[in-house]
Amino acid sequence: MMKVQMKRAISCGVFLLIALVLVLVPFARAQRTAWRQATDAELASLLPARAPVEKEHIETEMRTASGIVNSKGHFIAGVVLLTAGYSADGKYSHYLVVQVPVRIGGIALKPGEYAFGWTRTQGGDALSVHFHEAATGSLVGTADAHRIAGSSRVESLHIWPPGDKALIQIGRFGIPYEIGEE
Repeated sequence: MMKVQMKRAISCGVFLLIALVLVLVPFARAQRTAWRQATDAELASLLPARAPVEKEHIETEMRTASGIVNSKGHFIAGVVLLTAGYSADGKYSHYLVVQVPVRIGGIALKPGEYAFGWTRTQGGDALSVHFHEAATGSLVGTADAHRIAGSSRVESLHIWPPGDKALIQIGRFGIPYEIGEE
């Protein structure tokens, strides 16, 4: 009788241990890579006051900075460029730092620094956003940003955490993104 109870107790213990592992491992993985909005202090320490774009160092407008950070300290962050008087005027409007692989509107970006700008599409219901490597100015790709449905606040730049909207917002327009494997 004692042996049967002991076997049942061990079987129940093993079953509970397996169930606990199956529940906690995905939760721990999600917690380890959870993304949140970056603080102003974090953005100020990451983003430059003068962004290196091609052969120039273009001033940034830190009050427009936005970004997200994961629990490993990796960022996706950007800021508006003050391009008046620079050769980049009209070509770029924003500077972006990517520390994990990300796909923005179908464009795969590797960790690095990028400059992007936009033009309105025919009809004005979307923006054509063109991403360039910041150091060289080489075009990486173009994606469409569409008007965000509903009454969203107009922002120069807002990078939403993936759990909220998974959008990079420019004005009233948004580009969906997906974070790749690290």
